[in-house]
Amino acid sequence: MASTSVSSSFKLLFVYSLLFFSQYFIVSSKGQGLPPIVKGLSWTFFDSSCPKLQSIVRKRLEKVFKDDIGQAAGLLRLHFHDCFVQGCDGSVMLDGSAGGPSEKTAIPNQTLRKESFKIIEDLRERVHKECGRIVSCSDIAALAARDAVVLTGGPNYVVPLGRRDGLNFATETATIDNLVAPTANTTTLLTRLGTKGFDATDVVALSGAHTIGISHCGSFTERLYRNQDSTMDQTFANNLKSSCPKADSNNTVNMDVRTPNIFDNKYYVDLMNRQGLFTSDRDLFTDQRTRGIVTSFGTDQFGTDQKVFFDKFVIAMIKMGQLNVSTGGQGEIRAKCSVRNKNKLLVDVVEGLEKTLAAAF
Repeated sequence: MASTSVSSSFKLLFVYSLLFFSQYFIVSSKGQGLPPIVKGLSWTFFDSSCPKLQSIVRKRLEKVFKDDIGQAAGLLRLHFHDCFVQGCDGSVMLDGSAGGPSEKTAIPNQTLRKESFKIIEDLRERVHKECGRIVSCSDIAALAARDAVVLTGGPNYVVPLGRRDGLNFATETATIDNLVAPTANTTTLLTRLGTKGFDATDVVALSGAHTIGISHCGSFTERLYRNQDSTMDQTFANNLKSSCPKADSNNTVNMDVRTPNIFDNKYYVDLMNRQGLFTSDRDLFTDQRTRGIVTSFGTDQFGTDQKVFFDKFVIAMIKMGQLNVSTGGQGEIRAKCSVRNKNKLLVDVVEGLEKTLAAAF
């Protein structure tokens, strides 16, 4: 995409956010009306110790997305893939070791954008330079995911903070078992996510993250070849075949055919028009257990129904962002997001000194 096109798109999203900010800022700074937060997290965790944290992340991502709006979807997906495996502990960012391969190399994570990891590390450096090593990579990832939503036109919301980074990454088997494949049906979605505390509305709302971003052909071409999925809109199918002329094509397509770079409810409009990309998308509309939820989210772009989607998405995201978090004395605050701290005792001493100095000055 040409730079002028990217710039124009970003300006459009900025104006869009301003126009609808008051309508879609749905929560207060204290999290009223939202799910309860787990022990150890707080809505105001860094208000005193790192008051510029959220502005550092937001301002940096404004620049990143102005240069490449596609990075927003990458950061959102990174947060999903981190939380669903063994909790929101930043383990997906760890490099492999002699003990085994990292989560990054597991098949579901091989298409995570490499730039997403670099962006989180850049944010960590900026935050730690300002506040010292007191903010975890997992907290930064949660804030980056929220800002990816906001800066593409979605709802603004508060994020409970205080996560600690995990000490180990999950096995490949655990990674595969906890990330639902795009070929999964609604029964699999509801069952897998149900074990993590999500109901059908949460599942449909979280699937709305597919309103931004791209997919590789291999994630959906089983619906095109050998026998085309009869539930797919024919024009949509023809366009996909043009982009993915073979089942093993390595090309990419937009996940939302209507507004691929804007976080809105058009994903649900796609589903209602038989233009969902994945089997997991299609089934949300064809399955009677979730069809009504899809319809309620997708009926009207600018009316109350989009706000219904936004409200439910925020609730589900806050629930997801608290899955199996480490807090207090658990885990660590990594000095580099891709590497576990080598000497935890030394790091704890350094962190203590940094906090003492910060309080003194």
